[in-house]
Amino acid sequence: MPFLSDTLARVKPSPTIAVTTKAGELKAAGKDVIGLGAGEPDFDTPDNIKAAAKAAIDAGKTKYTPVDGIPELKAAIVDKFQRENGLTYTAQQISVGSGGKQILFNAFMATLNPGDEVIIPAPYWVSYPDMVLLGGGTPMPLEATLENNFKITPEQLEAAITPKTKWFLFNSPSNPTGAGYSRTELKGLTDVLMRHPHVWVMSDDMYEHLIFDDFEFCTPAQVEPGLYERTLTCNGVSKAYAMTGWRIGYAAGPVELIKAMAKIQSQSTSNPSSISQWAALEALTGPQGFLADNVKLFQNRRDLVVSMLNQASGIECPRPEGAFYVYPSIRGCIGKVSEGGAEITDDEAFATALLEETGVAVVFGAAFGLSPNFRVSYATSDQALSEACSRIQRFCAGLR
Repeated sequence: MPFLSDTLARVKPSPTIAVTTKAGELKAAGKDVIGLGAGEPDFDTPDNIKAAAKAAIDAGKTKYTPVDGIPELKAAIVDKFQRENGLTYTAQQISVGSGGKQILFNAFMATLNPGDEVIIPAPYWVSYPDMVLLGGGTPMPLEATLENNFKITPEQLEAAITPKTKWFLFNSPSNPTGAGYSRTELKGLTDVLMRHPHVWVMSDDMYEHLIFDDFEFCTPAQVEPGLYERTLTCNGVSKAYAMTGWRIGYAAGPVELIKAMAKIQSQSTSNPSSISQWAALEALTGPQGFLADNVKLFQNRRDLVVSMLNQASGIECPRPEGAFYVYPSIRGCIGKVSEGGAEITDDEAFATALLEETGVAVVFGAAFGLSPNFRVSYATSDQALSEACSRIQRFCAGLR
């Protein structure tokens, strides 16, 4: 259409949402579909958080709020960063947005100029490169291989930095791989960043509380205090608190950057939902005991999925440190033909044939910038996961 903007042509719709939509359509048409595409917990928001939202409605807290968050929620976020990450901020250094996605988008819109580069380790969350493009910048994917457990090395980061690099975008534990950087691994990266003072750090910590075994979460400004003045530490309540639809994300960083992000938000959405903000306040300040129970549940699911997928012919599935995803390689399946006659030329062909022939919906790896792989979200019941993995095993066994 000639009236659509050139900017729109630079971006594509979210593949994860597309897969979830397609799975929903097939289900509605009567097909037996197991959806492993959606990146959200399958359990409900805790009752105390829902009660806080209802109380806010009853108390008439339904009007406009300050553009980037109510003072009470900002104070709770300040406390959270101090308590959990050892990071000291003031309320003026906090931004609250309509989901973690808006926080990242605002930061890019407020800082990127044409020609600015953003280093993004791949595989990456599908939205990262497109947000950079919408902000006028250039995404620079940096491949993290299966052999290195989907983590980049300090040497890779050093080689990727140019005079045009504006941001280094860091996500641990990762969507889509679940890979988490240890303190030692992260220190290797922050040492590189200390040698390049023109590079800012955006740390997406959304899966901070979803970590397994003896893995210890850490974030860049915590590991290297010298990066504090040029780091935006981003988080939200979506994943840990099962509040994906409430749409509350937040970040902490230098005052001037936070002010610039507020300016962008003031001319786009204005404040996040007032009711959701009061619910998020309860999430951050209320009981936290359920988090450990949820992590145990997710860890058991991870172990089930990793074990079953590694028993599938042609698949290699690493064991991630966190989040609720696995990112198996299908190198051993490429070039084969399915029982239904589909040629497995790449991971998109694999995912399409898998959905059409078995009813299992996964997201193909090219969407995340690293092939040949696919992403499984194991944020669903043990029964559904076991059945889905059995179908994947049968599908792979039928490849010729």
